[in-house]
Amino acid sequence: MKDTNLNVENIPHHVAIIMDGNGTWAKKRGLPRNLGHRKGAKTLKKIILFSNKIGIKYLTVFAFSTENWSRPQEEVNFLMKLPIEFLNNEKEILKENIKFICIGDKKRLPIDLQKTIDKHEKETTNNSGMNLVVALNYGGKDDIVQAVNHILKDGRLEVNKEIFEKYLYTKNIPDVDLLIRTSGQQRISNFLLWELSYSELYFTNILWPDFNEKQLLKAIDSFNNRVRRYGGIK
Repeated sequence: MKDTNLNVENIPHHVAIIMDGNGTWAKKRGLPRNLGHRKGAKTLKKIILFSNKIGIKYLTVFAFSTENWSRPQEEVNFLMKLPIEFLNNEKEILKENIKFICIGDKKRLPIDLQKTIDKHEKETTNNSGMNLVVALNYGGKDDIVQAVNHILKDGRLEVNKEIFEKYLYTKNIPDVDLLIRTSGQQRISNFLLWELSYSELYFTNILWPDFNEKQLLKAIDSFNNRVRRYGGIK
């Protein structure tokens, strides 16, 4: 932390990132979209390691949404294989005491991806470093609906916020402090609808493959200079 100007006491506890712009990055270079996704995975590795280093406790990344199934089949197939390759090859991440968690409807994912997720969740369950939360086949509306359906199956006639949260994919994960979205788009795209209720939002024109540690520090510096009132007056 000596090489940054961050307020150490005000590092966001939970940072979420919508990693947007891989396809645009590739198109600008006359490359296939899949190469943009591969470059984006390299960026993700750097951001994971750096986030862990500076003391972020939860890093949640939007890897594949429930709407992404509508993309060309070749791209979908690649995006289903990329997490397997990433988790199996990036041993450096696993050595950093990082805990891996996957949220979303895993039942639709390919069996080999489901097995890889299960393997890494089990292998890292006792790790005490940063929690890396990867959203795969995730949609905020779908998460709320599945939570309601499970509540009904349990026979509950009434719930409060605390009980409802226990039925979400993000149970036991704190709400998001800072949401970062790359590529210039300014929307949340059905991501963590419940958990973003009082998050600070940060949008940058930087495409995800070009996002780096300096850009993350810039987003956190913006967060540090905001006053979070939660509806009150300070």
